[in-house]
Amino acid sequence: MKPIENYPFELRPLIEDEGGGWLVSFPDLPGCMSDGETPEEAMANGKDALSAWLRAAEETGREIPHPGEMPSGKFVTRVPRSLHARLAARARQEGISMNALVSTFLAESIGRTEGLGQ
Repeated sequence: MKPIENYPFELRPLIEDEGGGWLVSFPDLPGCMSDGETPEEAMANGKDALSAWLRAAEETGREIPHPGEMPSGKFVTRVPRSLHARLAARARQEGISMNALVSTFLAESIGRTEGLGQ
């Protein structure tokens, strides 16, 4: 069985009409997805769904697709000092890292945009 860490995933917030919470899906594996109330819960449930998908495919003799290319998960961006200060203050207020805050903002924004079909 292929290591599950090799499969790229997509994590996005669900709009209220979809039940709210977060959805994680694995584009390389048709129908493999899960959700959760928080991103962390969705990821934990997604890992279980991925393991079950791979196990079922192996047990039934179904071909298991090779993992697609996985992005590194890192990128660098420059922001104005004033925005940096606002992000740092908000992260402190929320009790999370600035990376976690910005990742959440980006995921929510992409989810809203994709949810509207734009």
